[in-house]
Amino acid sequence: MEINLISDTVTKPTKQMLEAMFAAEVGDDVFNADPTVNALQDKVARLFGMEAALFFPSGTMANQVAIKIHTHPGDRIFCDKWAHVYNFEGGGIAFNSGVTSKLIDGERGMFTATQLATAVTGRADIHVPYSKLVAIENTTNKGGGACWEISELQKIKKVCNTNNLKLHLDGARLFNALVAKQQDPKQFGEIFDTISICLSKGLGCPVGSLLLGSKKQIQQAFRVRKLFGGGMRQVGYLASAGIYALDNHVERLAEDHQKAKQIGRALEVSAAIKSVEPIETNIVIFYAQNETYLLESFKKASVLITSMGEGKLRIVTHLDFTEAMHKKVLQIIASL
Repeated sequence: MEINLISDTVTKPTKQMLEAMFAAEVGDDVFNADPTVNALQDKVARLFGMEAALFFPSGTMANQVAIKIHTHPGDRIFCDKWAHVYNFEGGGIAFNSGVTSKLIDGERGMFTATQLATAVTGRADIHVPYSKLVAIENTTNKGGGACWEISELQKIKKVCNTNNLKLHLDGARLFNALVAKQQDPKQFGEIFDTISICLSKGLGCPVGSLLLGSKKQIQQAFRVRKLFGGGMRQVGYLASAGIYALDNHVERLAEDHQKAKQIGRALEVSAAIKSVEPIETNIVIFYAQNETYLLESFKKASVLITSMGEGKLRIVTHLDFTEAMHKKVLQIIASL
């Protein structure tokens, strides 16, 4: 039995999700004529208290389109040094939008309003780029699934307003944060200009992300999505999976968080482990005494995990990680 803990993107649709997909009513979404896609977009927009939403084939495309509609070539965005939009989207900020990035040295992928204010402050003449956008990631991937506090996000929003900056949220694992921190989605809708959310991670869908914003922003995004090759046709089959996931897979994220914390506690007492970073959601980041030995030990036991570089190892719990698999992983860790 192979146990894949590389990411929460490895899940497959449940039987009930597949049934919902097969039963979907579909149309041509390029003409806004797919009723299931429209229903999903309306559902998510209402959930976050925002005007509109647009369905995308990937979170990367949703983020990159958001950056495109908020900026012009030569502009500058601000993000954490570990941000996914900067590190893991193929250089899309520069390639797609011609925009430069000002990296902030945050903690576990999160910076403070004070740090942002310091980064924004400075000369504003023909020698420097126009500052246009701040991008935040919640939860933070490379930061080990860390969650932002609403109070700090509100302070960051004030800095953005003062400096005429738009604020985008890469919410690839936002529902993990909402469950872990017991937060209201509408709080995020009030703070951010645009939000991307992913359906194919913790929520267990096969494909899909959404971008949320104002009606004007989403109309712009609709055009840029087409430009980027993201116009899909009878995609309601995938959108129906999203509707099912929102109705059935959100609260269960707490199970993933609990398993991740149990794995973290097991790692902490293992002589093979140097240290384990704080665990809030479904991502466990840790450092081994001997990385090669540990990776080989897991591989021999048919457990797949990720090396993130810089000595970091990652385990991600998810919908397809059963209780039996969980017990086996705990046993393997105990035997190291």
